[in-house]
Amino acid sequence: MTATNILITGATGNIGAELAQQLAAQGIPFRAMVRKSDSKSNSLAALPGAEIVTADFTDPHSITRALKGIEKAFLLTNSSEQAEELQTNFVDTAIAAGVQHIVKLSQLHAAAGSPVRFLRYHAAVEEKIRLSGLQYTFLRPNLFMQGLLGFRDPIVKLNKFFAAVGDAAISIVDIRDIATVAAISLTAPGHTGQIYDITGPEALTHPQMAAYLSKALNRSITYIDVSPEEMRQALLQVGFPQWQADGLIEDYAHYARGEAAAVSTAIQDVTGKAPRDFQHFAKDYASLFM
Repeated sequence: MTATNILITGATGNIGAELAQQLAAQGIPFRAMVRKSDSKSNSLAALPGAEIVTADFTDPHSITRALKGIEKAFLLTNSSEQAEELQTNFVDTAIAAGVQHIVKLSQLHAAAGSPVRFLRYHAAVEEKIRLSGLQYTFLRPNLFMQGLLGFRDPIVKLNKFFAAVGDAAISIVDIRDIATVAAISLTAPGHTGQIYDITGPEALTHPQMAAYLSKALNRSITYIDVSPEEMRQALLQVGFPQWQADGLIEDYAHYARGEAAAVSTAIQDVTGKAPRDFQHFAKDYASLFM
């Protein structure tokens, strides 16, 4: 087996864990960065070719250790008010450590002038990487299909889910396909300097998603449109911090304006396979909504 030269940050999250599994399945060794030892990190450690390193984005010395000997890094942090600063600091540390290529998970329509704070911070980090002289690949996915798992409780208990998005169509995408694009970008030539807008194969409204969930679950699931303020209060009540709740409201306003409906060919172009559609997702994840 070749030496480990790939670092996965955010390795215990949905996309990072999926990326780790895909690399392991291909026999590609990798180093997974985790903040602590727990069941998730133990699962990663059990994967073939996995090397676990404990580090925290807030501790530059630990990041330096995590990056020792690394040539390519997958950059993903938790959504937080400090995300831009933490990712920017990571880039500086990566340069000093001799990293050659960063594959950054960004967001569709990242732009410095966006009214959406998440899109502004992703754009700022992208610009930092561009100016650093590092090789880069930016992955800009749309709303995740697996984001529907955030509505699991009301779907299970009420057969309903709620959001402030109206009838706007969104080219929602499966994180398994995002991870595949990331894996290829980290391991195959030809992706340096590329920016991939990553979407599913079609744009769907939330009522259409509810209809597909209903079919997969064999019971009626209803989408209920609510006001942005109602959605904000619901997010705060379940424990989201104010900054993140406000950011998600900005995200959903962006979706509601119809700004996330375009369908790209990035997944097909990079992987050679069509992206998973929502019906596929609903069938695969049906047991989690029972």
